[in-house]
Amino acid sequence: MIISDVNEQTLKEMDVLVGEGVTSFKMFMAYPGVFYATDGEILQAMQRAASSGATIMMHAENGIAIDVLVAQALASGHTDPGWHGRTRPPELEGEATARAIRLAQVTGAPLYIVHLSAQQALQAVIEARDDGRNVFAETCPQYLYLSQDDLDAPGFEGAKYVCSPPVRPKEHWAHLWRGLRTNDLSIVSTDHCPFCFKEQKEMGRGDFSKIPNGMPGIEHRVDLLHQGVVDGELSLARWVEVNSTTPARMFGLYPRKGTIAPGSDADIVVYDPALRHVLSVETHHMAVDYSAYEGREVQGGVSTVLSRGEILVSDGQWHGQAGRGRFLPRGASQYLR
Repeated sequence: MIISDVNEQTLKEMDVLVGEGVTSFKMFMAYPGVFYATDGEILQAMQRAASSGATIMMHAENGIAIDVLVAQALASGHTDPGWHGRTRPPELEGEATARAIRLAQVTGAPLYIVHLSAQQALQAVIEARDDGRNVFAETCPQYLYLSQDDLDAPGFEGAKYVCSPPVRPKEHWAHLWRGLRTNDLSIVSTDHCPFCFKEQKEMGRGDFSKIPNGMPGIEHRVDLLHQGVVDGELSLARWVEVNSTTPARMFGLYPRKGTIAPGSDADIVVYDPALRHVLSVETHHMAVDYSAYEGREVQGGVSTVLSRGEILVSDGQWHGQAGRGRFLPRGASQYLR
């Protein structure tokens, strides 16, 4: 649940939602005028979360400073997609992450940093975790495989890779892979937020600040992370942890999810570690007109998917039915110290 307006009513609603099994709340230090929350508002929401056992999930970028850099870049005639990354420097992600950690420290609230992209932000998380604090973080496949070079692609192609925080220079990749190995990065999500290139991304031609922020990727998360196993970045056991076990524990769904055991939901993926295939808009199932990983060959692919013991996918064919989903009330994070 996103908290965009912090007032006495919404603070009370947080407690109601926790009682209904919604135990995490996302907030933004970015996007002034849209989702942005001040430090004072964040403090109040964290105080309420601390009292109820909920987790605050933070988009940590200094949105006020970023808006100044964006305006300055446009005034200087810099309009191409590559400037999306240059006006959101990693230092401002690191600063916001450290500030969110301090606010959580004051309030005692658990903190989860979403879609961490930069070494500077990771360092702040490492220091907090080494100090024994309830601070957790995730990264995403785009921050492990895509870079500022993609944003700087010729013409307007870089718009395909505009997301926030932005993809970073390649030197950040090694830090993030190491963070996954050491558990300073606990989970790999996607921040899946697709916009079609035609009509939607193209709204930002001539003004990078108008390019819709977001990329498609949910279909390829597991395979891209398995490529990390193939490349020696992750162990097979760690691949399972960051994909399945840790998310279930982090968000209060274990052992219903995240394990194969009597009484659990029998959500099972049968995975072929030898299967080779090429990621492409021509073959993906997402309703978006481009692939951020077009032409990339990966090793490993899904053979069968079961949900609650029912086969949903087998040999590339969908066997599920609309309407079978269920709301899952969640408990508190199982990693709190």
